[in-house]
Amino acid sequence: MSTPTQPAIVLLSGGLDSYTAAAIASELGYGLCALTVRYGQTHVQEIEAARRVAQALRVRRHVEIDLDLRAVAESALTGVGEVPMDRDLSTVEGIPSTYVPARNTIFLSLALAWAETVGAADIFIGINALDYSGYPDCRPEYVRAYERMARLATRAGVGGTDFRIHAPLQHMTKAEIIRRGGQLGLDYGLTLSCYVPDAAGRPCGRCDSCLLRARGFAEAGVADAALNR
Repeated sequence: MSTPTQPAIVLLSGGLDSYTAAAIASELGYGLCALTVRYGQTHVQEIEAARRVAQALRVRRHVEIDLDLRAVAESALTGVGEVPMDRDLSTVEGIPSTYVPARNTIFLSLALAWAETVGAADIFIGINALDYSGYPDCRPEYVRAYERMARLATRAGVGGTDFRIHAPLQHMTKAEIIRRGGQLGLDYGLTLSCYVPDAAGRPCGRCDSCLLRARGFAEAGVADAALNR
């Protein structure tokens, strides 16, 4: 008798990183339950990218949640202030205006609730600490602290479930992530990383996220298929 595939919750934004993290979870043998949040982001086109990615990954289930954070989380990504453009990322310091207050904590809490519901102990998130971000909720110490909280704050955790927050890309450069995706056969043309895409979902090529992505593809020596979408 075959053993049912162990489920894992994957946070899926439609970007390059979350796609790769989810694919790694699949490679490890987990059955993917993908979670995408429509949180009032100005680049809402990423939701359609998440749908494309979920289909490509053949996820077990894809849940989209509407949780409008605009009233409580001011950010350039929720329509407050400007998205930085054309910056030299090697000289940038501090937390950028594209930081969304407590976003990863909120998203992981949603994932944790779903994990407890379906009996999953594993959550995958595509955060990265080596390339420029400036986001405090991408740090390894944050992930470890969240794991401890998950074990303390849930019925499953108190009952002995050893919740694990997997951040397989955390110590990889963007180029290394892209090379890993190539090994997994991923089509990055399905993804959207841009903070200011046009109505058709074409990237601006000027925001921090676009610049990081372009640098990653250049360093990996690979063409970005999304530019021809």
